[in-house]
Amino acid sequence: MSIDTEYQPINCDDYESLELACQHQLHLHIQLRGGEIFEGKAAQLILRKKVEYIIVESNEETRELRLDHIISFSNPEIGTIVVEHSAL
Repeated sequence: MSIDTEYQPINCDDYESLELACQHQLHLHIQLRGGEIFEGKAAQLILRKKVEYIIVESNEETRELRLDHIISFSNPEIGTIVVEHSAL
């Protein structure tokens, strides 16, 4: 998966759900494009060079995941959210 592709913002409701997950440091099950699955604690949302990322911490590693590479994320408190790209 190329990280050089143009960033596509995600839907505002999905972004707000990720913000909530970070505020409460929820443990997320995240499915990425390409089939990779990552689990960890939602720590922070950041913006770098006009690309939005979520920082997710697990026992093994800390990852910065591009929001537009996330297919879905879930937690028992918020359910499963399928990420949609916002209409520009």
